[in-house]
Amino acid sequence: MTVGIVVVSHSRALADAAVELARQMLPGRELAVAVAAGTEDGGLGTDAAAVADAIGQADSGDGVVVLMDLGSAVLSAETALEFLDDDVRSRVTLSAAPLVEGLVGAVVVAASGMSRAQVAAEAERGLAPKQAHLS
Repeated sequence: MTVGIVVVSHSRALADAAVELARQMLPGRELAVAVAAGTEDGGLGTDAAAVADAIGQADSGDGVVVLMDLGSAVLSAETALEFLDDDVRSRVTLSAAPLVEGLVGAVVVAASGMSRAQVAAEAERGLAPKQAHLS
């Protein structure tokens, strides 16, 4: 089993593109990456129930790291935790990582079998290469 990843975004297109980019780092390898993005009618927004469902889809028992884009995506992810059983909630980490950079790092580390804490730590280091290059 591996740690699952959930992408929460206001835009389905943005989330799908970020996941596609990250999956290119895993040629020939599978990883549970679920998306909760946009509204049911195809608009922009987030839905806490959809986030909870995505966490359920991504959780194989080793936990889930959730990456989010903008402000209310964070609120939706926090609300989603309230919908989960205590056991599942205890295996979820909400990450403050930048969405795209964090997702790329997270999927690579998760696919290598690292722990939820290691996956979350790698996601949060996502901006480091860009910061180092520009300083």
